[in-house]
This record gives sequence, C-alpha cells and structure tokens, in this order.
Amino acid sequence: MRPNDRRPPDIPRSALAGTLLGGLTQVYPAAADPDRARAMAAYMKDVSPFLGIPTPLRRELTRAVTKDTAAPGEADCAAFALRCWRLPEREYRYAAVDYLRRHVKRCGSGFLPVVRHLIVTDPWWDTVDLLAAHVVGPLVAADPALGAVMDEWIGDDDLWLARTALLHQLAYKGATDADRLFAHCRRRADHPDFFVRKAIGWSLREYARTAPDAVRAFVDAHRAELAPLSVREALKHL
Repeated sequence: MRPNDRRPPDIPRSALAGTLLGGLTQVYPAAADPDRARAMAAYMKDVSPFLGIPTPLRRELTRAVTKDTAAPGEADCAAFALRCWRLPEREYRYAAVDYLRRHVKRCGSGFLPVVRHLIVTDPWWDTVDLLAAHVVGPLVAADPALGAVMDEWIGDDDLWLARTALLHQLAYKGATDADRLFAHCRRRADHPDFFVRKAIGWSLREYARTAPDAVRAFVDAHRAELAPLSVREALKHL
C-alpha cells in the first residue's frame, strides 16, 4: 500500500496477535466495572463503549499478557492493532496504542496506512494524539520522505488527519522541521474546528521550549491569521 493509501488495510496473519488478543479478551472483561464504564464513555462523548478499567490496572493486565511474548514484526503490530480496533470497547484500542508506541521502531514506512486507518476510525483525541506524537512522529523521523504525506494530511478534510500532521513533530525538539511546522500552522490557521486550532497552539507551544524566539516571531508576524485560541496556547509559557 502507498503511504497515504485510503483503503482499509488487510489484517495480516499473525499468531502473536492472536495470542495477545486471546489474553486480553480474557483478563479485560473480568476487570470490567459497568459504573465506571458509563462515566468513561460519557467523558469521551460516547465515541466508543468502555469496559470501565482504569489506566493503571489496564496496563498492569496488559503487561501480564504481553510478558515473555516474542518481539513483534511489522505484520504482528499491524494485525494486533487492527484486530483491537475491531473490538468495540475503547480499552482494547488503548492497549494497541501502547503496544505500537513500544514497538514502532520495528515498523517501516509501509506501516503508515495502518496508522491512518486507526486515526480515522472512531477518532477522538485520546487515541489520535498518542498515535500522532508517538507512532506517526517516529515513522516520519525514520523516513523523512513521509513528510510529504504530512503535507497531504494537513490539507485533508478529516480534521483528525490535519491534527495529526500538526502534532507529529511534538517530540522532535531540536530536530523539528520548523519550516514545515510553521507552514502547516498557517495553512490551517482559519480552520473552524476547536481541535485543529488547539493543535496549532499546542505544536507551537511545544516547539517554543526549543526555539522560543522563533515561535514568538512567527506568532507576531501571523497573529491576524491565527485564532485567539491558537495564539493563547502558543504563547502560554513565553
């Protein structure tokens, strides 16, 4: 598949993914809390149902399942994540995101279409932001040619792809491509959605930790274009 392929990716064969899912689907339901599940779903605007497992316990259960399993290849990562995304409860998706963050260095450029599918399927900030900064970001850093895909995503009608393009350099610090960051912020400065405007400010604020003068100069030069929310976020610590 091409790096920006819009087709839903096929799920590769993976015995490892089957083992991991088999374990999670045993231990997660046993730890479910219906009252907490309703509260968690409401907090996330009912984007998905929840089992009601708090994050520390969920990660403890996941470690017990993944401990002593083989190191995955790219196909294993894809199969595990895509199969987690087919399950209704959000906790399985959180497990997939954590797993991808841990093993993203085992994945190459061809993994980006899988991540794209995860981003646009039942999207909300809880999964998208982590995938952007900790999965897409490392993939682009490892293959700078994928920066061209970020240049496509920033203009996409899907606001979550645009948000991902804005946030993918969040952890880059001194390696940030400032020209790309500033160009992306200007391109979507007039976006009507809160999540894109917030991402513009957040990406600038994070880069300001490394290059405060550059961010201040950018905001000063383009204040009339940027939303007030974006400006407030960008200058929060300056």
